[in-house]
Amino acid sequence: MPETRPAAVPPASLTVGFDLDMTLIDTRPGIKATYDLLAAETGVPIDSALAVSRLGPPLETELANWFPAAGVPAAAARYRELYPDHAIAPCAALPGAVEALAAVRAAGGRTLVVTAKNEQHAKLHLDHLGLVPDALAGGLWAEAKAEALREHGAAVYVGDHLGDVRGARTAGALSVAVATGPCPAGELRAAGADVVLDDLRAFPGWLAG
Repeated sequence: MPETRPAAVPPASLTVGFDLDMTLIDTRPGIKATYDLLAAETGVPIDSALAVSRLGPPLETELANWFPAAGVPAAAARYRELYPDHAIAPCAALPGAVEALAAVRAAGGRTLVVTAKNEQHAKLHLDHLGLVPDALAGGLWAEAKAEALREHGAAVYVGDHLGDVRGARTAGALSVAVATGPCPAGELRAAGADVVLDDLRAFPGWLAG
């Protein structure tokens, strides 16, 4: 069952922001494949299963666990070159993603995707899966997500990571957390999420209620 704190959603001019990785899309298969290719090319061992178990922070943050600091920029550049051909097709929308976006539109609202992933790759994912938000902002993590949320007047931000909760709170938006990523419900709640849902399948009902 969803666990919530009392909170109200403004009834008019509603804009809802969504995170991408592990909120709308399960990107783990494609990201794992790309890490494996990068490891094979560079000869640097990368535990790709571990890496995809903690998605959320920027790419460079994860690569710093495997490469010396001086090698991170080149590794990140090569990873991004490999990404379009190897990371898009294996990924799938998470249960409830399509319905969540549709519920916002049915309520007369706008949808916004705000992600730490670079905007080009985020758009490739969304286009491949037929997910069409009204706006997209990439390259933003944690508190920096508030920049796009404020710019678009988002009243709600939905995400799966503690960084998403921080971004929503920094923007003054309602934080709706889904326990589909690396952070369990209890951690999301303790970090200050206003609403905690098992996954996006519960979102339309929550929004309507």
